[in-house]
Formats: sequence, structure tokens, C-alpha cells
Amino acid sequence: MSTTTTTLTPAPAGSTGPAPSKAAVAGEGRIGLRANLRHVGALARRNLLQIKKDPESMFDVLLMPVIFTLLFVYVFGGSVGSSLGGDRHDYVNYLIPGLMAMMGMNIAMAVGTGVNDDFRKGVMDRFRTMPIARSSVLIAKIVVELGRMMVATLILLVMGFALGMTLETSMLGLLAAVALSAVFGAAIMWIFILLGLSMKTAQAVQGMGMLVLMPLQFGSSIFAPTQTMPGWLQAFTDYNPLSNLADAVRGLMMGGPVASSVWWTLAWAAGITLVTAPLAVSKFRKKT
Repeated sequence: MSTTTTTLTPAPAGSTGPAPSKAAVAGEGRIGLRANLRHVGALARRNLLQIKKDPESMFDVLLMPVIFTLLFVYVFGGSVGSSLGGDRHDYVNYLIPGLMAMMGMNIAMAVGTGVNDDFRKGVMDRFRTMPIARSSVLIAKIVVELGRMMVATLILLVMGFALGMTLETSMLGLLAAVALSAVFGAAIMWIFILLGLSMKTAQAVQGMGMLVLMPLQFGSSIFAPTQTMPGWLQAFTDYNPLSNLADAVRGLMMGGPVASSVWWTLAWAAGITLVTAPLAVSKFRKKT
């Protein structure tokens, strides 16, 4: 008795590729956890190889922490440090934890533009013809971007310590702050993946991302205390998840109450993920 083996051959990179087969989509539910992890690992390796072939894609991760730190410390450090009752050194201790909260937001935008670009090149159509979990393609993107985020965070911390930042709590508090930033960053990436799947061009994703990022970042406690802001803006910052994250990271690194800010940050992260992740996976399946 002979057995016939069918080999699935991906379409050429420049083509749009065939629509996902019903068998592949129907079979996704039978893919086990171990197979899912293998798929995520293989796709993450593919994304890492892309970075290796295009090292310029790491420029934002390598330069953004340096530029933001130097810009805000030496342009605003004196005045904001005075409002904190100290000097530029006190502002470094205030700013670096806030920038840790911001890193995930800025790097998350690259996930959306990357997904959009992959669809335009036909890469995602090839993945959708393969018998793999649809979610694994998107999760692999997030895994690699979290790695990029950790590189940016490490550079940011090196810059902070070089400028005189002091860790007031412990190494455990620092690691908890990094982990909390990563959890929230992963949740925000689902929003940008959904944008990347919904909008027609990478430029549109980037433009929409900036419209979302700017009010959230500057209308928060990342760069300056909110006590000096107008009342209506303080009301916005109270509900801004970036303020909760910045305050939580600052408390974990510099001391102070953290329980409320940490729980609010985790609640925001869970809520964002539970809403946007299923929508993103569904959009990925149906996108033409």
C-alpha cells in the first residue's frame, strides 16, 4: 500500500497568494499547545532573521532612548526639577521610569506598520494557506517586538544611571517595573496590530498611531507632575493608563505607594488584550 504525501508550497513573495483554505482554517482548532509554541518559535525566528538582514530596523530602538533622555533632561530638566523641589538630578529619577512606560507605546507602532507591510507584500497570505494557528503569526510579532522593547529599556536604564539616576528600592523592584512595562506594552501592540490589519497603508497606521500616542503621552505623568496641569487635563490624566503605568514603575523603582497603580495598569492591560486580541485574530483570518 502506498501513501501519498502532499507538500504545501508557499506562493512567491511578491504575489498575493491564494485565499486560505477552509481545511486549514477548520483545522486550526485542533492544533495543540505544543504545536502552537513551535509555530510561534519558527515565526519569531523568521522575524529575527529579517532584523538581521535589515539592521537599520533597530535604529529606533537604539537611538530613541538616548535622544529622548538627553532632550528632556537637558531641555526641561532644570525647570521641571525645580517644580519637584530639586534639580536636574531629581528630574532624571522622575523621568526615566516615565520613559520606560513610554517605550512600549512607541515600539508598538512598529508592529502595526510591520503587519500592514507584510500584507501588502503577500507574506501574510502565504502564512494563511499553511496549517498553522492564525494567532501564532501575530503572537510571534509581539514576541520579537517585546525583545526590541527590552533592548530599548536596557539602553534607557544605562543612560539614566550614566546621568546620575539612583535606584531607591531594589533590583527586584527594577525587574518588576520592567516586567510591568512589558505586560502593558504587549497589550498596546494588539491595538496597533488591529490598526495595521484595518488600514490600507503603513503610512496611515503611523499617522493614526501618532494621533493616539501624542495626547496619551503628553497628557500623562510621564514627563511632568500632573498637579500643575489645568483641572480638566488632570481629570484626563487620572484615567490615562500611561499615568497609572508611569506612577507604578516610578513607585517600584523610587519607592512610594504602588498597589493601586499596579492593579489599574494590570486591569488596563487585561481589558485591552481581551478586547483587541480576538478582534485582531478575526481580522487576520478575514482580511483580503
